[in-house]
Amino acid sequence: MRAYPGDGIVIKSRTMGMFEQRGRIMEVRSADGSPPYVVRWLADDHLSVFFPGTDAIVLTPGELAAADERERARFTAVRQAITHLRPASGTVSPRNPGPPAPDRPFVAR
Repeated sequence: MRAYPGDGIVIKSRTMGMFEQRGRIMEVRSADGSPPYVVRWLADDHLSVFFPGTDAIVLTPGELAAADERERARFTAVRQAITHLRPASGTVSPRNPGPPAPDRPFVAR
């Protein structure tokens, strides 16, 4: 693994439901770009000396920008799909059955 200051580092989660960790490599301690790296972690902005394992990926600034753009596009597509499926206010649907009929009592679920 080789890295340069300014590269990003991503640690993929090994556990379902856990988020990946992302950081920016601030300093490379060896001349050939091999670990250890001084990393500023994006989640809490702390610095640490980091020896990456097999679950870590080094990304150039260009690769980071492309990955962020893909993530934004995916998020936008999901948001638009949800907005498209949302019924207009006041319409009756399975999720919004409207007011209860007068002959049956209203039961909160």
